[in-house]
Amino acid sequence: MKKYKFKIQNLDCANCANELEHALQKIELLENVSISFMMQRLTLECYEENYEEALERIKKVIKKEEPDVKIEEV
Repeated sequence: MKKYKFKIQNLDCANCANELEHALQKIELLENVSISFMMQRLTLECYEENYEEALERIKKVIKKEEPDVKIEEV
């Protein structure tokens, strides 16, 4: 498992962050999904060979739950 970190943009409130975190935790390719609203940071763990598919699923969930949110890997 490799740890990945993303900067989150346009996340409006802590409640939105919490709901988005719970939605992302349902993606079976991911583990230890965590969103810090204060830091505007998403961290997660994923096997490197599943990363591309996981990233597509992450973007799909974000678009559905919080359409204005953008993520950028750091």
